Amino acid sequence: MPPASPSVPARVPSPAPSARHHLPAAPPRHALAFGVGLLLVPFAVALLLTLGGRPFFQGLDDGWAASAKGPADGFVLVLDRLGGPFGLVLPLALIGCLCVYGRWRSGLFVFAAAVVANVLVVLPLKALADRPRPPYPAVLVNDGSYPSGQVFSAITLVIVVAVVVFPPRARRWWWPVGGTYVLAMMASRTWLHAQWLSDTFAGALLGAGVCLVLWRVFAPMLETEARRMAADSLWL
Repeated sequence: MPPASPSVPARVPSPAPSARHHLPAAPPRHALAFGVGLLLVPFAVALLLTLGGRPFFQGLDDGWAASAKGPADGFVLVLDRLGGPFGLVLPLALIGCLCVYGRWRSGLFVFAAAVVANVLVVLPLKALADRPRPPYPAVLVNDGSYPSGQVFSAITLVIVVAVVVFPPRARRWWWPVGGTYVLAMMASRTWLHAQWLSDTFAGALLGAGVCLVLWRVFAPMLETEARRMAADSLWL
């Protein structure tokens, strides 16, 4: 009888790498639908404002403006500078840092959400609504109160930083910090009588909607970057 051949242990294939990684973050389910829904609200209100007359929410705006008036100094002026043209320095600096480390895909996402959308979405909507500012603003402002570009910039910065900078554990504390910053920006705009309360809510909805839509559009590129970050091959 021939000797039995020694048994060779079967080779277990190594598991395939996970398709989802921590950075950049993957968009939530139905991000596109939620984003479009958020965008429809400020656009619908802008169309309402073009009809002229007194909008149904003007009473709330007037009441809030009457109770929110104070000196134009300290923290509110810092927020006014951050929300203005100087506020573009922060997303541009983030884009530069991302590109230095080979994360140009995340840089494109930040550029589209925080810079390009401000020009292609906020400014045309201001021109469409053509809403006058509250009387006697405490800071220098241009024409077009609706929507708030400062609040739009604040919320887009908070969201893109959460997507491309923080892993899940750190992201849990970033959301309340970022939310506090956005609320402070909204309060400062009405405190300075630079914008109506409804303008600030419109800027917040517009910024969140733009980020959700672009997050879903850029999802394939961000997933590719996440895989390459995990494989330490960003420059390939």
